Amino acid sequence: MGSSPCFQADMTRAQALSALHFAFSEFYPESAKLDARQLLSAATRVSVLNLVNDPYVNIGVEAAARLQDFTKRRLAHEPVSRILGMREFWSLDLNISPQVLDPRADTETLVQAVVAAFEARPAPRSILDLGTGSGAILCALLSEFTHAYGFGVDRSFDACAMAAANLGRLGLDSRASIVRGIWGRDLHTSFDLVVSNPPYITCDEMLALGPEVSGYDPHLALFGGVDGLDCYRAICVALPRLLNPRGVVAFEIGMAQARAVAELLRQNGCVEIAVLKDLAGLDRVVLARKP
Repeated sequence: MGSSPCFQADMTRAQALSALHFAFSEFYPESAKLDARQLLSAATRVSVLNLVNDPYVNIGVEAAARLQDFTKRRLAHEPVSRILGMREFWSLDLNISPQVLDPRADTETLVQAVVAAFEARPAPRSILDLGTGSGAILCALLSEFTHAYGFGVDRSFDACAMAAANLGRLGLDSRASIVRGIWGRDLHTSFDLVVSNPPYITCDEMLALGPEVSGYDPHLALFGGVDGLDCYRAICVALPRLLNPRGVVAFEIGMAQARAVAELLRQNGCVEIAVLKDLAGLDRVVLARKP
């Protein structure tokens, strides 16, 4: 861990920003400037625009103390989103906690793929999000499909509470229910759309994870068994029961799992199986349809 600068009440916003940028540059050169602005904005409780417009205002005692804590945590590899307890996903501000996965921009590929899949067909009226976590995917899809009703399922009580809170904050709770359970095991209805970003990290990959992931994302939301496919197997065998005729299923996958997940879908009756890539050109989503 790097050395944290000492923040004083009489430091100006510009001085504090410079100190933060310098402290983060060694470890996070690509994000140092953005990290510094976000943390200073949160510590001073003013917008980034305000920081830019009034750079010579002193930060004050309380902000200096908060900034000291934030900087120490960031230098210990805690992600900024974890420090702030907030992540923007699909232009929605979501609360997150240590008990849920921090939604990544890569997962927006899943939302984008689903929206595109329904451009030439009637929009889904019912959505099932398995392993909903913070509710990020479900919130994003309900914001796109404004006449749909969504169900989110998670085995974690804390994740269910967080997903419900995010739906409420975004005014989507009247069109959604959160259920505690294990995948679709106890569900006795079918849906037009089933989505999931399940745990898919393999044993070997778990050992190689960086500290920002291994130290702060819940392992329950990461580890997918020896080959990373355990959760896909559990979901796919239930798809004949969970999907309506012509219903769509979409999974986020690890970059080497497309062929295996596609085969699981094929074995359980799905057709029109497609693999979509993320912005980095890596396999990210497998999408299919029930006949």
